[in-house]
Amino acid sequence: MRKSTTFGRVSFKTIAYIILIFLTIVSLLPFIIMLVNSTRSTFEIQQRSLSLLPSTFLMSNFEVLTGKTFDPIVGFINSSIISVSATALTIYFSALTAFGLIAYNWKMRQAFFSVIMAIMMIPAQVTSIGFYQFMYRIGMTNNLLALILPAIAAPAAVFFMRQFMLPTLPMDILDSARIDGAGEFYTFNRIVIPIMKPAMATQGIFSFVASWNNLFLPLILLTSNSKYTMPIMVSLLRGDIYKTEYGAVYLGLSLTVLPLFIVYFSLSKYIIAGVALGGVKG
Repeated sequence: MRKSTTFGRVSFKTIAYIILIFLTIVSLLPFIIMLVNSTRSTFEIQQRSLSLLPSTFLMSNFEVLTGKTFDPIVGFINSSIISVSATALTIYFSALTAFGLIAYNWKMRQAFFSVIMAIMMIPAQVTSIGFYQFMYRIGMTNNLLALILPAIAAPAAVFFMRQFMLPTLPMDILDSARIDGAGEFYTFNRIVIPIMKPAMATQGIFSFVASWNNLFLPLILLTSNSKYTMPIMVSLLRGDIYKTEYGAVYLGLSLTVLPLFIVYFSLSKYIIAGVALGGVKG
């Protein structure tokens, strides 16, 4: 009986590992194909079947890429300024708003949270025309700040932070800090933020990816080549009338995706730590 139970556990574990390995390969395959195609020529991509072996056209694709309107340095700088600033504003002010909803008992607290939830249900495309008109009237078009400052209001991030704070924020520690004379911002910055690191890291990844990949708003707000972000530059690579250099397009996409991997691997340890902490508390 014990042997059959042990054999059943081993078989289940083997099947689970096989499924996980298969899902990992399926998840990584598009990125591998993108990286491999960035080293291939347009002819190889169009005429030959799928290949997982790199070719020898990486430098020629890079020359074609930089010979067009694509400027990787300018794109990286603009996208980095927008994404890093917007992510920092999103996670800090969302955590601060969630702290106000949890730590204080005020009259319109539930109504305020309901308004935040209602705003979260409105698609961004619905308000884009009004947002553009507002930016145009205050002279903020073709300005990176128009893509950074709205990140202060992030209803989805506020909701996520609030749900994380509900079971994890110890109110006794906050009361002790107030009794000791600590100010509210000091309490938030020195006590609440360290507790919120897993949630802030998770939202940091989501916010950075959304801001980095954002194409719609930068496309209608930015009009100067010196202000273009990486997604705009990649979208312009297919603008040739006679021929599209697919190798250069894949190389541009690879350069665009690279910072997302860096951000994810930099912040993933906080997410894992938060999951482990939740498991210990449970």
